[in-house]
Amino acid sequence: MRAAEIRAAGQPPVVTDRAEPTPSPGEVAVRVTAAPITPLDLLCASGTSYFGVPATPYVPGVQGVGLLAGKPVWFATAAGMRPGDGSMAEYAVAAAADVVELPAQADHTLVAALGLSAVAAWMCLTGKGELAAGETVLVLGAGGVVGQSAVQLARVAGAGRVVACARSEAALERARRFGADGTIRLEDGEDVEGLARRLGAVAGPVDLVLDPVCGLPAAAALRTLRPGGRLVNLGSAAGEVCPVPSAVLRSRSLRILGYTNNELTADERREALLTVVEQTVAGALTAGFERVPLQEAARAWSRPGRVVLVP
Repeated sequence: MRAAEIRAAGQPPVVTDRAEPTPSPGEVAVRVTAAPITPLDLLCASGTSYFGVPATPYVPGVQGVGLLAGKPVWFATAAGMRPGDGSMAEYAVAAAADVVELPAQADHTLVAALGLSAVAAWMCLTGKGELAAGETVLVLGAGGVVGQSAVQLARVAGAGRVVACARSEAALERARRFGADGTIRLEDGEDVEGLARRLGAVAGPVDLVLDPVCGLPAAAALRTLRPGGRLVNLGSAAGEVCPVPSAVLRSRSLRILGYTNNELTADERREALLTVVEQTVAGALTAGFERVPLQEAARAWSRPGRVVLVP
């Protein structure tokens, strides 16, 4: 079979021939139809993640979509986090507990593009963020798949108003197409107070901030929260540190919450994923992504935006 293979940490994969994987007890073999290149794949392959330097060579791909006994499934792997291979190949193995059967009408490449990014957005909104009907949501990092998903899923979850923040006009235009009521473009060199004023002018008092970026944007977004408001952080694309004066937190009894998909049980992840897929089938959720043949994995490895490899 053809597979993308990481041969050295920090280097792009090489597409090569490999033997088809054989499942061990408790595992199943999936014929892959779509495998996304996610930030976690890039981080693990770089050798700089907290999982350590991965054992090479290995096939990357922490999630994918494929066929199992002729039925469409989504599956997860631990490629790059633990020894073993992932989804960026014609065939992959996964633990049976990490396989979710999909509805027949599911779009394989779209589900692969959304995957755990959309699961995180949904759980941050409805679980950790405790979104209530009619509340205002501010989505930072709206250009990424988590942010794109959050803009759409916030409406599904009952938000009264959704405002998107991103660095590019293209991302903001897409957010508007996805239903954002307002948009704010991040500007280079802006300070926290200046951005907070602009966010507040567009978003007004905010109930919930979904934050995949941290850094200065998160610090500014906190200042837009109404008393009792919440910020849920699930990433650090804009920086590892968010400067927050104590008075900002205490004066309005704000809550800052952290989220990771790793806290989900297999059943919780399955339920959230199926909710996401149902929204794609209903036409309420989509994402911007690029479909690329598996053979071109090396050239697509560091390409901006979400790429889905197709064997």
